[in-house]
This record gives sequence, structure tokens and C-alpha cells, in this order.
Amino acid sequence: MHTRAAEVTEFNIELEQLVADMYDTMDKAPGVGLAAPQIGVGLRIFVYNYDDDEGNPRRGEVINPIIKVGPISKEPANENTEVEGCLSAPGERFPLKRADQVVVDGVNLKNEPVHIEAEGWFARIMQHEFDHLDGILYLDKLSKEWHKERKLMYAENEWGLPGKSWLPGRDNLED
Repeated sequence: MHTRAAEVTEFNIELEQLVADMYDTMDKAPGVGLAAPQIGVGLRIFVYNYDDDEGNPRRGEVINPIIKVGPISKEPANENTEVEGCLSAPGERFPLKRADQVVVDGVNLKNEPVHIEAEGWFARIMQHEFDHLDGILYLDKLSKEWHKERKLMYAENEWGLPGKSWLPGRDNLED
């Protein structure tokens, strides 16, 4: 989870199956995004599923993404409106400041260009999933005031120990 994922170079049936499995895992979790490294595959791929404020569905995959992040306010993260969770840290939530706007470019399964201009919560999802591809968990980016609580959470959940894992949609740890 803390290693930069490799570029996808082959667009084939195995890639199609991987992306299908990623959608299935994300949906069962349930989550709004999932990056390949979260399921043990070190490739630069993420999937997302998010309805915008008008209820319009946004669902897709981005392979080999490049992200342009807008400015990030220096103000502390709002503990009510800027709280994130992660399928890699099920059930936990912490405030994190992110940019309100991003542009993501990459390709889809057909190796066709994908261009996403995202704002608000959708921009947060894009940044979160992209971070996974660079080996970064949102927990790694928390402000110093949350470091002690994060450390306690790791200890309480015994995360980082061999044999500790969970299955999305089965173990119900994401609630």
C-alpha cells in the first residue's frame, strides 16, 4: 500500500477482468472508489462510482491517470464536512483538507482518453484514489493534531500485523 503502482502497458482480457473485479469489490464494500493497490495489484488503475448533487451517476475507470490539483486552503479541515474514510481502513473517519477542484486525464479499458473535471466531493474522491496509486493513504496526510488518534486506531485494530485483513461486503467493517 505504500509503494507507487506501475503503469499499465497491456490492455487485454486480464485487465478487463481486473477492472470488473474492482467494480465488484467497490460495490460490495460499499465504496465510492477503489484503487488497484487496495486489492493487492500494483497497477495505476482506479474505479469510481459517485452520484453528483443532482443525482447524475458518475461511474468509470481511469488507467494511468495524471492529476492536476487546484489550490488547497491552509485552513484546518472542517470536522463535519471534510471527513474521509477508506476501504483500506474500514469504519474509520478523519478530517483531511483537499483541493476543491481537480482535472484527471488518463485512459479507459479501451485505451481511449478520459478527461474528468471534478469539483467538491467528486474532486476529493479523485485525489483519494490517485493517492493510492502513489502509495499514499489518506491517513498518511492527516494534520499533526490527528497523529496520536491515528496511532491509537492502528494499535486498537492491530493493523500492520501479519494475517490481519477483511473482505468487503462480508465482514461489515466499513460501517
